[in-house]
Amino acid sequence: MIRGRTRRRWLFAVLAGCAVLVAGCSGEIDPAKLPGVYRADGGGTIELSADGTFTATGVTTSEGAEPVDFSGSWDYEDPGTSSDFVYLGVEDGGLGRTGGIQLYVDDQDTLYFRSDPDGPVTQELDKVS
Repeated sequence: MIRGRTRRRWLFAVLAGCAVLVAGCSGEIDPAKLPGVYRADGGGTIELSADGTFTATGVTTSEGAEPVDFSGSWDYEDPGTSSDFVYLGVEDGGLGRTGGIQLYVDDQDTLYFRSDPDGPVTQELDKVS
C-alpha cells in the first residue's frame, strides 16, 4: 500500500513539474518576431512593420463597433503583472479621440483586441506572413 502511494506522489510531482515547465516556455514572446501581417477570420488586417509602424484595415477594436482603418506606431509592452500587449499609437485619427489602443499578444503568432480586460475577445488575428 505504501509503495502505491509513493508511486502516485512521484507521478503527481513529475506531472506538476512538466506543467510548470511547459507553462513557462509558452509565454516567451520575442518582440523582434512580431513584425508581419495578421488577419482575422471575419476580415481585418494589421501589418506590424519592423521599423515600428503599423497599418490596420477593417479591424474591430471593441464589441459592437464597426470595422475601422487606422495607422501609426507600435511598441511591445511586457508589464510583468498582466497580459503582454502591443501598444498601437494611433496617429491618423482613425479611432476618433483615442490616442492609442492595446493589442494583446496570445502567442508569437496570434494577437487580439479586447475592449474590457475581463470581457470576451473582440477580434483575433493570426499571423499570415
